[in-house]
Amino acid sequence: MPALHAPPSLIRSLLYVPSPSLSFSLRTLPLFRVTKLRCFNCSQRSVRTVTAMSLPNATSGHSSPDHVAGKWFSVPELRLRDHRFTVPLDYSVGLQASSKISIFAREVVSVGKEEQPLPYLLYLQGGPGFEAPRPTEASGWIRKACEEFRVILMDQRGTGLSTPLTASSMSQLKSEVDQADYLKHFRADNIVNDAEFIRVCLVPDAGPWTILGQSFGGFCAVTYLSFAPQGLKQVLLTGGIPPIGSGCTADAVYKACFEQIIHQNEKYYQRYPQDIEVVREVVNYLSKSEGGGVQLPSGGFLTPKGLQILGLTGLGSSAGFERLHYMFERAWDPIIVPGASKEISYYFLDAFDKWSSFDTNPLYALLHESIYCQGGSSRWAAQRIRVENEGKFDAIRAAKEGRPVFFTGEMIFPWMFDEIHALRKFKGAAHILAEKKDWPPLYDITSLNNNTVPVAAAVYYEDMFVNFKLVMETASQIAGIRLWITNEFMHSGLRDAGSQVFDHLMGMLDGKKPLF
Repeated sequence: MPALHAPPSLIRSLLYVPSPSLSFSLRTLPLFRVTKLRCFNCSQRSVRTVTAMSLPNATSGHSSPDHVAGKWFSVPELRLRDHRFTVPLDYSVGLQASSKISIFAREVVSVGKEEQPLPYLLYLQGGPGFEAPRPTEASGWIRKACEEFRVILMDQRGTGLSTPLTASSMSQLKSEVDQADYLKHFRADNIVNDAEFIRVCLVPDAGPWTILGQSFGGFCAVTYLSFAPQGLKQVLLTGGIPPIGSGCTADAVYKACFEQIIHQNEKYYQRYPQDIEVVREVVNYLSKSEGGGVQLPSGGFLTPKGLQILGLTGLGSSAGFERLHYMFERAWDPIIVPGASKEISYYFLDAFDKWSSFDTNPLYALLHESIYCQGGSSRWAAQRIRVENEGKFDAIRAAKEGRPVFFTGEMIFPWMFDEIHALRKFKGAAHILAEKKDWPPLYDITSLNNNTVPVAAAVYYEDMFVNFKLVMETASQIAGIRLWITNEFMHSGLRDAGSQVFDHLMGMLDGKKPLF
């Protein structure tokens, strides 16, 4: 692949089909124990070693005890209908024995196509811990997809209207052990179980459907390919090909990502060199304040290392640089009275609180490292790897030495459960999950090596969230995958140019885009 050695500015985009001449043998890769992921349309027969279940198929739109369909309603150029499903919290103990949760999904079609026999497309949202989009009009990738599909927007379990897990709802679980035991059921394996439950309820004759996975949704799609490929017609991935090694791959992820984060910081300060001094001043102000920080409007506490987490979205998405810059240009209150001391502004502190969604979507922080775990614990991998890079990411030291203060990226640190008010209630559960070793497998390399489902993936060369090198390692193990490698977009490509990205991936599968 000579083009991969070109400077990123010259890459723009290219198509790539993994070659059998790659430098390692697929046959020597280790096998995984197959998780108890349920196959609902198997009529009590097993698929490989996956435990099978049967579930009555309901025609789309018809209600049953486990499925309630709402009435159609409209937004400009779209018709929508809500579905609610009652599913097991723990599929491993069976449909009847487990306690139940609710899964919400919204069906979307173009106006006038409500009764047409359209193929189904399931969208898997990024995260973990975020709900599906709420369309207000026909735009972006949804508009494009609705030209030929019946789109299903599923709120992944624990998000949106799918038995949402918030600080208030989780307070019903009285101990941190109970919280951790509950939270372990909210990873990709059970998200796929929920998707299969919905597919059998909605798709006529329980036929296969197309899935589109963005970011973490792509991780879920690879889990789907591993354990329930019979439910898939084709797979589209955007910025979401996971590392699939055994144990916990979080260490490898963060080691690779720190390199890209440094690069993104350098690019940010090249664009806004005036912010170097502004950020240093804020760090010095925080470090010299009582307790090493200041109180936030939310009740949290802002410290220099807390300030650095602004890089999570500020460095890795389109317009992130601009949002970060505009936030820092209002970091200080004006001096109205001569001689008054310089104070950090309420505007800035409020903007910091609103920058993340930990108050409404705590699952993101609680399960972030566990998405990399199968048969091993994360042990706060991001924090351990950060310590190895502390010379470059020590904010106070950088400010004292006159160096640019680097922001961090998509990483969750244990001290966040002290400093961020919305996460404090989950501190004990977070530590239990970080030490948990017996996470079930999320991927089956043998199944991926033998994959027959058409797969097309958008791979963003400068993606700060999903490392390019690790992506290519996994892609080489998914038989038949076609890659569109581009630096035209960042991780948010589907949001920023959804129609273009969706159309390009579909063209790769329907023959409109050349193989080479």
